[in-house]
Amino acid sequence: MTVGLKLGSITDEIGGQDFFHAFFSTVSYRLEIDGWGSRFPCLLKKLYQGKLEQYDARQALEELDVIVSELSQFSPDKVVWDIDNLSASPPWGNDISNDITDLSNYFVTSTGRDLIDVLKECLEEQRDRGGSIEVVPI
Repeated sequence: MTVGLKLGSITDEIGGQDFFHAFFSTVSYRLEIDGWGSRFPCLLKKLYQGKLEQYDARQALEELDVIVSELSQFSPDKVVWDIDNLSASPPWGNDISNDITDLSNYFVTSTGRDLIDVLKECLEEQRDRGGSIEVVPI
């Protein structure tokens, strides 16, 4: 199943549910020593679970900035495809674009956009205009 981020009448396509889970699995496994959502509760406990309200947008943006900075310290081979099954690997294996230099630019949506850029745009729009961001099937 493909998922997207919906804010108002606009839905940004992300990609497969497993791809979406891989991003959050990587963040939690690599950056949260005390478990899922311990450092990034707005993104991992709210947005990933399906919905983020406007009052959380500023904190979520701050969390995303930290995530970008810290993921940039990990090489692409450190991706975690499924935190519940650490032996799982991406369907493409290690065959990735030369443009991918670290985990901060590893995740590219099914429409060819950087996932972190899509998240940031949605969160900035939410912060400025209101509404809820929802994870929806497409």
